[in-house]
Amino acid sequence: MSSEIVPGKKQTAKAFPLTGKTVGTYHDDNLEGTVMKAFFHREGFLSACQLASAAVASRDVKPILRNLKAVADDGSCTLMATDLEIGIRLDVRSVKVEEAGAAILPTSQTVAVLRESLDEELELDADADRCLLRGKHNEFEMPGEDPDNFPDVPSFSAEQYHELQAGVLRDMIRRTIFAAATENPRYAVTGILWELDNESARLVATDGRRLAVTRHAAVCHGDHGTKGQTPVVPTKAMALLDRVLSDPDEIVRICIRPNDVLFKTDRATIYSRLVEGRYPDYKAVIPKKCNAKIPLVVGPFLTAIRQSAIMTDDESKRVSFRFDKNNLTLQAYGAKTGRAKVELPIDYDGKTIEINFDPKYLLEMLRVLDPETSLTMELTDNNTPAHCYTSDHYTYVVMPVS
Repeated sequence: MSSEIVPGKKQTAKAFPLTGKTVGTYHDDNLEGTVMKAFFHREGFLSACQLASAAVASRDVKPILRNLKAVADDGSCTLMATDLEIGIRLDVRSVKVEEAGAAILPTSQTVAVLRESLDEELELDADADRCLLRGKHNEFEMPGEDPDNFPDVPSFSAEQYHELQAGVLRDMIRRTIFAAATENPRYAVTGILWELDNESARLVATDGRRLAVTRHAAVCHGDHGTKGQTPVVPTKAMALLDRVLSDPDEIVRICIRPNDVLFKTDRATIYSRLVEGRYPDYKAVIPKKCNAKIPLVVGPFLTAIRQSAIMTDDESKRVSFRFDKNNLTLQAYGAKTGRAKVELPIDYDGKTIEINFDPKYLLEMLRVLDPETSLTMELTDNNTPAHCYTSDHYTYVVMPVS
C-alpha cells in the first residue's frame, strides 16, 4: 500500500528493564543447598511450561534465557520467560510449596520430562547446581544455574490503563494478526498497531498488500491513551497474548507506555517492547468511493474461493472474479494444474465488474469471520483495492493482482 509515510526501523535487542530484585537463594536445614522444593500437578505444570516457552529466546542473546525461571513462595508459583524483547509471568496452579525459592529450568528437557512422565504429581527440587524432577518411579537431574542471573520480567502496577474482555480481544487479535508483515526494513509494520481513546480500542495490521482494521468499545482508567503515538506490538507478543486468553469472560488490562506495553490477565502478565519506527498512514489507503457495493455471506463466499483456488499454481496465484447481476463467477487456471470455474448466486444488481485477486489474501480474512456473517465488498475498478467490511466494525482492504 503505497501511501505509507515515514521510514521506520527494525526491532533491536536492548537491555531488558529490571523492575525489581529476583528471588534469592533459600536454604533449609533438611535440604542442604536447596533453592526451591515444590510438588506440581504434572499436566498443569506441563501446560504452563509450554505456554511460557513461547517467550524463551530462540537466538543466542544470553544462554540463561533459553531456560524458564520458577519462583515459589507462600503456596504459589510463578513461571517466567523472556528473550529480552518480550516476557511473561505466568501463575502455575495446583502447586504445593515445601521450600520457597527460585529455580532455573532447562526448557526443552523440562517440557520433555513432563510430557513423557506417567505420574500425576512430580516433585521439583532445585538449587544453583542442579534441577531434579522426580516421580514415583523415575527421576531426572538436569544442570542448574543461579536464579539471580535471570533478568526480572516486569509486573503490572499501572494505575492508568484500558480494559477489554478477553474473548473480545482474542477475536480482535485473530482478525488482524494474519495481515501483519513478517519483515519490512522500511516501515514498522511487523506487528499490530494499537489505537486507544476514552471509549474504544482499534487494532491495525498491514503487510503492504492488505490491511485489516478492527474496533471495539473499551473501558479507560485514568488518562491512558495513544493520541500522538503509533505503538506497534510485535506479532510474537500478540500471538503469545492470544494463547493466554483462555477464559473469554475475564478482563484484560492494557498499559501502553512510550517504549513498551504490558498486558495483565488473571493468570499472566505479558511484557513487550514496541516495534521501533513510525507506522504508515493506513487510513489513506482505504478507498473513499466505489462503483459497486456487493453484499455477500462469508460461508458461501469462502467455499467458492476455496474451490476455485484448487487450480491455481505457483506461477498463477490468482482467481478471476466476475460480478454480474445476481451472479459471481470465479475462474482460475494453472498451466500444470488445470482450470476451475465456480458460480455463486449473489444479491447484486449493478454493472459488471471483473477483478483478479490472490485467493490467499481473501481466504485468510474470511476464515477469521463467522460463516453466517454478512460482508459488504466495495469495488471501484480492476486496479483499485477492494474494501470489505462488516457491521461489527471490521474493515479489510486488499490489493488486486494483474
